[in-house]
Amino acid sequence: MTDIEHPDHNRPLRSFVIRASRLTAAQQKALDTLWEGYVVPFQNELLDLNEIFPNQNPVTVEIGFGMGDSLLEMAIAQPNANFLGMEVHRPGVGKLLHGIEESGIKNLKIVSHDAVEVLEVGLAIESIDRLLIYFPDPWHKKRHNKRRLIQSQFVQLARSRLKIGAEIHLATDWEHYADHMMEVMSDAEGFENNMGLQGNWKTPDRPETKFERRGIKLGHGVWDLLFKRLT
Repeated sequence: MTDIEHPDHNRPLRSFVIRASRLTAAQQKALDTLWEGYVVPFQNELLDLNEIFPNQNPVTVEIGFGMGDSLLEMAIAQPNANFLGMEVHRPGVGKLLHGIEESGIKNLKIVSHDAVEVLEVGLAIESIDRLLIYFPDPWHKKRHNKRRLIQSQFVQLARSRLKIGAEIHLATDWEHYADHMMEVMSDAEGFENNMGLQGNWKTPDRPETKFERRGIKLGHGVWDLLFKRLT
């Protein structure tokens, strides 16, 4: 495995931050009873997407789905697409498991592991059709900016896993992170902005998320970026 090194501290970049959260009784029950049915085990080896989704439908990967509400909504609305959500936050995994079981859908699976490692080891070259990263931790303090997930090395890792013509959709409610995302993506080899040079996606085709609603209540704007892999 080739780690993406933290530029300052020579440690691997992670897609998540460990935060203490209590599980509700319903979330714990879902983890106990539904885990084996919907969570794909990751053991530092290549995942077989054809086995996970035994069809030829396009595969969308979401990194950091939080509580999973928007991912579940997309999967229900798009039965002819497959969705693979990556999240380590157990309350979110538990809540999404409950939603998958309750809705009866078959096109949504979960990997509960660091997404950077899953992309590096678990996903084959040019294997996914769309990558979603909605409201990742902005690390808004200047001294922490280098911990942001959206960095040039990560973007090139993601590019290698996207098919030619596949899209990466980013969203944030922090303007400085939006500017950072735009700079990184605009400079990234092999990508083109679907909205034109330096353009944001004004009417994004996605459900509203919990973090988006929270940001709007705090007076934040919301910025969406949509880039396509050309080469």
